[in-house]
Amino acid sequence: MSQADVAVVAGADGTAVRPNPLWTLGLLRSELVTTLRRWRTLALLGVLAAVPILVGISVKIETSGDGQVGRGGGGGPAFISQITNNGLFLVFTALAATLPFFLPMAVGVVAGDAIAGEANAGTLRYLLVAPAGRTRLLLTKYATTMAFCLLATLVVAASALAVGALLFPLGDLTTISGTQISFAEGLGRALLIALVVAASLTGIAALGLFVSTLTSSGIAAMATTVGLLITVQILDQIPQLHALQPYFFSHYWLSFADLMRDPVYWDDLVKNLELQALYAAVFGSAAWARFTTKDITA
Repeated sequence: MSQADVAVVAGADGTAVRPNPLWTLGLLRSELVTTLRRWRTLALLGVLAAVPILVGISVKIETSGDGQVGRGGGGGPAFISQITNNGLFLVFTALAATLPFFLPMAVGVVAGDAIAGEANAGTLRYLLVAPAGRTRLLLTKYATTMAFCLLATLVVAASALAVGALLFPLGDLTTISGTQISFAEGLGRALLIALVVAASLTGIAALGLFVSTLTSSGIAAMATTVGLLITVQILDQIPQLHALQPYFFSHYWLSFADLMRDPVYWDDLVKNLELQALYAAVFGSAAWARFTTKDITA
């Protein structure tokens, strides 16, 4: 155990010091505020908010003549063919467009910088003496990353909903199965889809956190996490690897489109959530094992 950790578990009289729950909430709040105040984080959220705007304007310009855009039946990016009929479909299209790269890239940057960034800045030891404790600090960092997953997803969805309402009509929706649902139910499914998309990022968040415990360079951790994301995405497109692809964290990401079926198809959705839970457990445990035994020198 390092000297920093001794300061965490022992007080001046030698008795154990246990941070109370209110202190833990304060640490989480501090981490959230610090993360959201960074210019890098704000820039990432700005890029994510801009994607639905660009998609909406592009569709509006393309359909200004004949009122039709693209083809397809509504799975994944094919939602784009329904935007002109109902602006709510821009939410589904924007999430489908950002999920393969933009959203996980943003999460990878935040997760990769979680521990390595503190070590690089020389603040990690001071956080442990706060007293935080390694496990408590690691859980707080992961909770902060997961909060960012949800916030980033909601930023995309909110931007898409606002742009869709401004540029296109709103009303009852036609599901992929061809049935009609009310606009209120459509909003409910949009919120559910956003939550599923946020949950789909738990695997890459845990992977990024693990990578962050392996180095003291925030840039190296972020680059490695994003590099792994790109590599997995490429491997998931190679037909010869079809036997391995169901185990890639990105394989079932676009299964959220099944929430727009009537009735909902749950098989791939459940597989996706189970796979994310598996990645979170494996790489979260690996991050804990690495971080709790790591010699903190900065």
